[in-house]
Amino acid sequence: MTLENNSTDWVWLKLLCLTIIAALTFEHSQFDVRISELFYSNGHWLLEKGAQPYAFIFYDFPKLLLILLGVYLITILTWRYWQSRYSNTKLAKPFLFKPIAALSSRELGYLLITLIMVPTAIALLKGVTHVSCPNHLTLFNGDLPYLNLWQNIVAMTPAKCFPAAHASAGFSLYGLAFLPTLRQYRYKIFAIVTVLGWTMGLYKMLFGDHFFSHTLVSMLLSLTIACALATVFFKRAAINIRTVI
Repeated sequence: MTLENNSTDWVWLKLLCLTIIAALTFEHSQFDVRISELFYSNGHWLLEKGAQPYAFIFYDFPKLLLILLGVYLITILTWRYWQSRYSNTKLAKPFLFKPIAALSSRELGYLLITLIMVPTAIALLKGVTHVSCPNHLTLFNGDLPYLNLWQNIVAMTPAKCFPAAHASAGFSLYGLAFLPTLRQYRYKIFAIVTVLGWTMGLYKMLFGDHFFSHTLVSMLLSLTIACALATVFFKRAAINIRTVI
């Protein structure tokens, strides 16, 4: 399968438009509030922030695994670079999972950059949007008023909750679905990553750290970035981006 025409190169732009529409439609909506109310009763959230073992299972452990994956990818890329440059030098071969061993250096580089770019971009956006978390709002016994996105930006509300950064770490694995070598598994990868990202996002929603729209926009933006980077890295590679989305 190949990219059919130049129009497929712009799928990421369509995804970006969808992300913007989702942000303007769902952010500061009664839909958001109604969902958060499901996790809030009698002045308390369904889950206490930092409560164990949930914090380790759904926050610390996934982050640790993703960091280790990044370090692992850097190790493999460094080893391959030295092997290609100094072919006569015997270097200890790092432990390779079979799927990783089959990936090209270009694919590994793309995956590493996606893992870095997605959370970084969303973390930067959080610092610009100034959107409050549900548990900050007077609606849920907090101190801040419920403002829309533009009002928060203008007021420079002392909050950084939109989009959802923690969930974006999981959604950054969408990059796996765009790898040419793994294209036969793209549907499974897409489904697994979506479940992983929403599980991480739902965990934060349970104690009021995010609205539904925060995770939704995080998912769409993560997919947009992964798609845009794939277009750059694999413009003429054997991948059909349309089948992924």
